[in-house]
Amino acid sequence: MNCTQNRKIEQVTDQTLVIGMDIAKQKHYAAIVDARGRVLKKSFPVFQSRFGFEQFYALIQEAMREFGKTEVIVGIEPTGHYWLNLAYFLEEKGIPLVMVNPMHVKRSKELDDNLPTKHDAKDALVIARLVKDGRFSYPRILHEVEAELRAGSTFRESLIKERNAVHNQMIRWLDRYFPEFVQVFPSFGKMALVVLEKTPFPMDIASQTIEGLMERYRQSEALKCPQKPKVQKLLEMARHSIGITEGQQMARIEIATLVRRYRQLEQEIAALTEELTALAQTTVEYEWLQTIPGLGEATIIELLSEIGSFHQYQDPRQLIKLAGLTLKEHSSGQHKGQKRISKRGRRRLRALLFRVMIPLIRHNKAFRTLHEYYTTRPVNPLRKKQSIVVLCGKLLKILYAVCVKQQAFDEERMMQDIFSSTQAQAA
Repeated sequence: MNCTQNRKIEQVTDQTLVIGMDIAKQKHYAAIVDARGRVLKKSFPVFQSRFGFEQFYALIQEAMREFGKTEVIVGIEPTGHYWLNLAYFLEEKGIPLVMVNPMHVKRSKELDDNLPTKHDAKDALVIARLVKDGRFSYPRILHEVEAELRAGSTFRESLIKERNAVHNQMIRWLDRYFPEFVQVFPSFGKMALVVLEKTPFPMDIASQTIEGLMERYRQSEALKCPQKPKVQKLLEMARHSIGITEGQQMARIEIATLVRRYRQLEQEIAALTEELTALAQTTVEYEWLQTIPGLGEATIIELLSEIGSFHQYQDPRQLIKLAGLTLKEHSSGQHKGQKRISKRGRRRLRALLFRVMIPLIRHNKAFRTLHEYYTTRPVNPLRKKQSIVVLCGKLLKILYAVCVKQQAFDEERMMQDIFSSTQAQAA
């Protein structure tokens, strides 16, 4: 058992009132136990309202007086976003809040009655007993810039998903009515959108001349100078198109709607990104993160929204655990299992690190050299994907050091560290 676990256990003393809560949308359930897990108050409802929270707080004060407790700790099993209102309320009242892993609740609920039954009242008691054993973690309640970045980044991701969905709908439309379109415009740039807006069907193009099409596209405010070679190729494709010609009246309305929505989403994403960039620039970490070649503004915004201030972490290993990059292993007796990442952490942070690592390996000399070393070293060479996982952990350590020590990233120093560790291993 590590020291952190010991501190958690020591936090719950004989003077501590332990409260477990099962979170729901409108009505939570809470149970109160002492430091030994004895039930002091059976499960009772707590309503998701100001009155319900105040009533819950008054009940906590009454229970502390009744049972002679001087401290209190509330543990919850996080359920979506429904716990946030309660978390901010308890923070205002100065009551510490901790989180219990839902998997732990699921696997330990049969310990008391040896039954696989599940209901809110039972879960609240299970959570309370897990808390008294120190099996919890500390949530981070976001404030000010961190809260703004998290909310804005989450909303930006939803807008990007919606834009991608509209993009796929446009591809589907083209596959039916103008499948040759993508040979001229592989991506949906300004000119592609103007063409779909002005002349969506091959029949709208085939009877026109190049000069007539050029003039028609120039009339759009979004495009001042259409590319003549693309217009010429588009005309050739339209004259030999195999697109269907039935249902074009409704199809014309559909593609016009999709183009408008796609443009609107592009504008909203750009405006939101600008706002998030301005917010991120007010943080201390932004200046130092910019010194790492390969990290763009969008990446820095997402990193700060997922991690927050690096000064709130005591060790970079906490960041590795937060990203779910810690290794797990299944071994028994003579069997030695393979090590894999646990994936117990923030999925978005882990996905972001993987996306960032590819351009870093291409454009950052130090990371490229380290990747080549991991994949080609004579002893225990790693596969490319394994090397990327290791480099993601290395990146988190570098981000932590750069932001906490407030020192610019130094490729040469990182290279020296690589060579010195290699020589030490060889010796």
